[in-house]
Amino acid sequence: MRLDLSQFRFITKEEFRVLTAVEMGMKNHEFVPAVLIESIAKVTRGSCFKILQSLLRNKLLAHESKSYDGYRLSYLGFDYLAVRALLARGSLVSVGRRMGVGKESDVHFAEGPNGEMLAIKLHRLGRISFRAIKQKRDYLQGRQHASWQYMARLAAVKEFAYMKALADEGFPVPKPIDQNRHAVLMSYIDARPMLRVKQLRRPDVVLERLMRLLVRLARAGVVHGDFNEFNLMIDNDEKITLIDFPQLVHMTHENAKDFFYRDVKGVTDFFRKRLSIEVVEWPAWEDVCAGATAAEAEAEAAIGASAALLRGGAIEGLGRDEDALLVAAHEQTRGAEDMESGRPGAEEGDESGQEDAGEEDEEDAQEEVGNATEADADPKFSRLLAEGANAASAGIEEEALEEASVAVEAASGMQAGAAAEGETAGEVVDDAGAAEELESHSDSEAEEVETAPGQVAVIKGRTRRKHTAKDAKRNLQKQQKSKSAKPNNSKSKGIRKANHEIKEWMCG
Repeated sequence: MRLDLSQFRFITKEEFRVLTAVEMGMKNHEFVPAVLIESIAKVTRGSCFKILQSLLRNKLLAHESKSYDGYRLSYLGFDYLAVRALLARGSLVSVGRRMGVGKESDVHFAEGPNGEMLAIKLHRLGRISFRAIKQKRDYLQGRQHASWQYMARLAAVKEFAYMKALADEGFPVPKPIDQNRHAVLMSYIDARPMLRVKQLRRPDVVLERLMRLLVRLARAGVVHGDFNEFNLMIDNDEKITLIDFPQLVHMTHENAKDFFYRDVKGVTDFFRKRLSIEVVEWPAWEDVCAGATAAEAEAEAAIGASAALLRGGAIEGLGRDEDALLVAAHEQTRGAEDMESGRPGAEEGDESGQEDAGEEDEEDAQEEVGNATEADADPKFSRLLAEGANAASAGIEEEALEEASVAVEAASGMQAGAAAEGETAGEVVDDAGAAEELESHSDSEAEEVETAPGQVAVIKGRTRRKHTAKDAKRNLQKQQKSKSAKPNNSKSKGIRKANHEIKEWMCG
């Protein structure tokens, strides 16, 4: 469901009251009857019928009359209620076009009260994934039904709580601004997903940062659970920002060890497939647990609310059963989705096929985002859209220059690479520049570098040669110069013989 706020200004207070009544009725009903809506909204039957028909025309509600006559809230109506609450609080001024599309959420540009650029994330559980949750009654914790809006609200509550706790503890995450229902308002990060990265200036430094970030999270008492190129943002300075936290679990979770090694595998697979760097050493779970226990003992005397949350405290508005429901829903369909999209966690098979599938998903997402028209943006947001377009064009030019410089360096280093072929494959790369980069970190990062078991060892492999237009033209010319296939002589003789017999029969 695409967010369309063109009718937002025309929705009256009575219509919003009816929308809220339907939302309240869905706590105990899958489809809310009209009589209950009238009693909750405190409107007359005639007015309620007219309002319901208007909301149905604007696709804010859905009507079911086959088995049970009632109404339910659509995702667009849920969007209207969340945006209206954020506008009333003063956290939001306007919403722009869509910047990113995922299987679980949509991300839009937004404008804050002081004109700053923000990002609003709208969770869309049930649109593509989590289709089997209603069939698996064990995950519903005794409930008769679980609406997608309810699951999306749980995901937003959990993500906002952990994002705030991680930001307070100094982790590289977006700054949370506000949250309502399934919407999370956060600061805008001028970066791109690592999924779109094809070259890195300092891949060893980036790899070290990712591993140390995994260790820092574990020492804080949590495991991300989906730590891969889809949920990692990287800017022009190759600094990492972590996003997407609904699947985050505590170290005490029964599957925390498996989730941790799955996160490590997501990083190592990305560097092996995309950058031809083989990681031969990574942090061990036992060392991470030992460091987490020591850090927990040191912070026992002076502990804040954010540290308590990361160490296993309860989230306001999200019970442990609901948290288990959300995590189980994420894990229920992960295996099938990994096999389809080639994401980390899929079984080892044809690596080229997995890469092709990932590139197709990326192209589809870019095409869908590119189809967003200027009419989707709010008029007040045109200035921000122009700035975003200028920044995007500047980033494309910078990326092109960077790729050109990488190509020149590769050409100049061919002789050095040929001389180094005699070295053993097991040698570990010692990058002096990486050490200098690590020394330039902040004080908190420097302390973590000294104590955390986050060191990794890598082996640089040969990069695959890209086929250019000249190569394609050369191959085509070779195919054209090749000799044509010889005709089937026996078949030709049979045809000539049959024609001769027909001619003799007609003439005779």
